[in-house]
Amino acid sequence: MAVQVCAGATTMCSFGMAPATLMVLPVHQAMATLPAANISDCAPVLNVLPFGACSSLANPAVAAATAAALGVLTPMPCVPVPAGTWVPGSVTVMLKGMPALDSAAKLMCAWGGVIQILNPGQTKVIDG
Repeated sequence: MAVQVCAGATTMCSFGMAPATLMVLPVHQAMATLPAANISDCAPVLNVLPFGACSSLANPAVAAATAAALGVLTPMPCVPVPAGTWVPGSVTVMLKGMPALDSAAKLMCAWGGVIQILNPGQTKVIDG
């Protein structure tokens, strides 16, 4: 298994301008170094924070601003729109009935971006 992701992990979107922190509420009743995440921790703004500005033309705000600027790409403030859950997640570890979120998982944004884990929030799994 890749490293378990926990609260405070650093994430990045392929169309974002800045990294963001993953927020994990302590509802799964499991701790890594901080509350551990599962694949359902993908709610916009609650779990997945904005990545500064978005540069995806699939985002209606970016498309409108770019059209108004006569075709010059104009990034607009990011509001993540996750399309589903993190995939694939752990195949062996479950947290509250869902696969645990590990550092290899990805999350798709409805505007075409791929959100990935840059830093899982911890560097090793503690046994026992």
